Amino acid sequence: MVIKFDQNGRVLMVFGRRKESADAETKPWEDVDPPLPHVDGLFRQPTDVAWDSEGNIYITDGYVNSRVAKYDRNGDWVKSWGSKGTGPGQFRLPHSIAIDRNNNVYVGDRSNHRIQVFDTDGKFLRMFSIDIPPVPGTKAVNGNTPTGDRLKELIGAPNSMCITPGPNQVLFVGETTFPGRVFKVALDGTVLGVIGKSGRLLKQFSGAHALACPSETDVYVAETSNWRVQKLTLRATK
Repeated sequence: MVIKFDQNGRVLMVFGRRKESADAETKPWEDVDPPLPHVDGLFRQPTDVAWDSEGNIYITDGYVNSRVAKYDRNGDWVKSWGSKGTGPGQFRLPHSIAIDRNNNVYVGDRSNHRIQVFDTDGKFLRMFSIDIPPVPGTKAVNGNTPTGDRLKELIGAPNSMCITPGPNQVLFVGETTFPGRVFKVALDGTVLGVIGKSGRLLKQFSGAHALACPSETDVYVAETSNWRVQKLTLRATK
């Protein structure tokens, strides 16, 4: 379920619904393969929300449904696109979404280790991935440090994203709990910078689960594993 509030905390819109205690069946959503058919206006564990320049609303319906849902600015259902898979326009856990000033829709396809780009009708445009290995010796905050094929799956996996405002936009991408970095990325997918690594100290991260970037130099990183929000102030290097 997704809820829109005003700045005073009043509920303005509700998208989807939770299972009620009075329902005949209240167990968690089943993540079966192949997934159950999509239902317009209902979700199975949504993950993120974004808006285009006309106020249309886009919701990544991620953990089970593997799709993007679109509503108009009035909250009326428009369409959805995507299914579970590895091909262009398919998803394996779409976990984050962001939209640039030209209304290109960037979807962080986390378990497929890539970012896919669409137009506002869901037409696939392109995709790119981040393939920068961690610094040798980097340790996981919780559990065993991944190696081999498991590490390859996690490198650059887009856990969170944000796009800066203004005419010269860039994308910031947060990894999962390991390797735990934040990337500054051009909109064409070129990596411009790597911030931090897995850890508990300041300027280190574990589970960068949400990002906000009100400017190219100010980035807020909300971490699930470290239970905190860090504000980063970036400075140009000579």
